[in-house]
Amino acid sequence: MKFLDLAKVQIRSGSGGNGCISFRREKYIEYGGPDGGDGGRGGDVWAEAVDGLNTLIDFRYQQHFFAGNGRPGMGKQRTGKDGDDIVLRVPVGTEILDEDQETVIADITEVGQRVLLAKGGNGGFGNLHFKTSTNQAPRRANPGQPGVERVLWLRLKLIADAGLLGLPNAGKSTFLAATSNARPKIADYPFTTLHPNLGVVGVDNAEFVIADIPGLIAGAHEGKGIGDRFLGHVERCAVLLHLVDATSETLVDDYRTIIHELEAYGGHLAEKPRVTALNKVDALDPEQRAEARAALEAAVGGPVLLMSGVSGEGLTEVLRALKAEIDEDRLRYKAAGEEKEPWHP
Repeated sequence: MKFLDLAKVQIRSGSGGNGCISFRREKYIEYGGPDGGDGGRGGDVWAEAVDGLNTLIDFRYQQHFFAGNGRPGMGKQRTGKDGDDIVLRVPVGTEILDEDQETVIADITEVGQRVLLAKGGNGGFGNLHFKTSTNQAPRRANPGQPGVERVLWLRLKLIADAGLLGLPNAGKSTFLAATSNARPKIADYPFTTLHPNLGVVGVDNAEFVIADIPGLIAGAHEGKGIGDRFLGHVERCAVLLHLVDATSETLVDDYRTIIHELEAYGGHLAEKPRVTALNKVDALDPEQRAEARAALEAAVGGPVLLMSGVSGEGLTEVLRALKAEIDEDRLRYKAAGEEKEPWHP
């Protein structure tokens, strides 16, 4: 399934049906009186979060969603049928924005959550509604109210507990593949990852979700590269894992480049808890490891973990550091005696 995290849709709720002007006409009934029914109300447009979706690709092939119109009222006091509602089924984590792409209308974060996007128009009153003691034969009826038409943007932000950050080829996809059953594309050239990947990792009988996004480069907040398009997917994470390539000759500059892009992106990304790790340490001897770690710790102002996604060194320590920053209510603990089913492609 192709990944799509931004889609534009046009919606329209149903118009209400017109009221009816009618009079009772039957043999031997001299004064039948008015009996025009009301019009039916128009259908609503809803958005609902459903399980099993992680992309907005369905909205690439259908962008127009129109609810049903209400039927007009009829004689013999018959009310018109209400229009059918229409439901936009979206993944959990979808933000619904107004046409300006800035005003947030709704943020859907739970399965089954429903949001009313456009309310259908009310049906018009028939002439029976206007009958009074002084106006026993009204000849007026109301038209139905028109529906609401609007253009909306759907923006998906994946629900994950931890997010991976780093320059291209920092080893993010390798880390995800080494710690989970996810199988992202891995290669020795930049921008191997073109869309976010999710993986479930486990440590100390607890499981949580990690999101891997395309690598960032200098100037990403100005539109360079592709990573800035996907930074929104780590906005919901409780902690960020910043991977730095230990084999780089400019690892301190690499670290500062990512931090600068987080700060320039805005929001609260730069303020989120971060775990910094030197990756690919299996390619360094002990002396080089110590030098790289000391240089990066001086730039970070805190501890730096050593790890290797290829050899598996230090992975458990990194996962434990991430787990410590995640709230207990976001972790999933396996029950006693629960055995994890073997993974199959």
